[in-house]
Amino acid sequence: MPQRTNPTIRHRRLAAELERLRDAAGFSREEIAERLDWHATKVWRVESARSGISVGDLRDLLDLYEVQGARREALLALARHSRQKGWWTEYRDVLTGSYLDLEAQASTIRNFEPQVIPGLLQTEAYARTVIRATLITDPKEVRRRTEARMARQQLLTRDGDGPTLWVILDEVAIRRPVGDGDTMREQLQRLIEMSEHPRVTMQVIRTSAGAHPGLSGPFVILDFPTPQFFAPIIYLETAATGLYLEETEEVMQYTLMFDHLRAIALSPAESVRFIQSVQPGFGSEE
Repeated sequence: MPQRTNPTIRHRRLAAELERLRDAAGFSREEIAERLDWHATKVWRVESARSGISVGDLRDLLDLYEVQGARREALLALARHSRQKGWWTEYRDVLTGSYLDLEAQASTIRNFEPQVIPGLLQTEAYARTVIRATLITDPKEVRRRTEARMARQQLLTRDGDGPTLWVILDEVAIRRPVGDGDTMREQLQRLIEMSEHPRVTMQVIRTSAGAHPGLSGPFVILDFPTPQFFAPIIYLETAATGLYLEETEEVMQYTLMFDHLRAIALSPAESVRFIQSVQPGFGSEE
């Protein structure tokens, strides 16, 4: 028996949308199978993401559901790309979960980090030190996880369709020594350079700002290019796994939090000047 691979996020979203369209059109699964001369279980397998669907079969379904225009084209595009595996499949020995799949599809990533530099902006030396600090002691696993984090950053250099990244850092993340002085100087230089990237916006909240909504912890807001199928998602990272929030009220709450943090943070230009002022304090290791 061939091994069934896990469906991608796009595959699952397409399956859920097809089930919703069938319900809205008033068809049972049995009626669809009969009309299209499909096997009796095929509709169930497609809607549960157990099986993929060809573009031709999808067109037949959309004809039955009378889906036309931009919505039809978006669903067809989703089907064409639903089976594509991401770069992270090469690192399945050390990476688990769905976050990287979601991140790779996002059009906008808004990230608040109070303690460390976000993974998308870390240097290799900084990333290696952070990974070791999570009590991973196997040198091979440390190396693989570091390689994966560096590969993840291809999102920011992807031509044409890369995401927009908006990062808000607490001053603590800028001043916290991670590794030796050279590691920190290199990391802060990386931030300064990335601030010039056309799709990256970076702000720093000074500790003098006092209490603020971000004290509850780091979070990521992911927005997608086809919001009719991919509603915004909030990602909260924990030590063991990650938590996803998708309810409209929850998304609105975190969006309001991010907007508040953005308002009290230094401007992007002021943030770069602040990072530049902190950088010499780490000095060089002789």
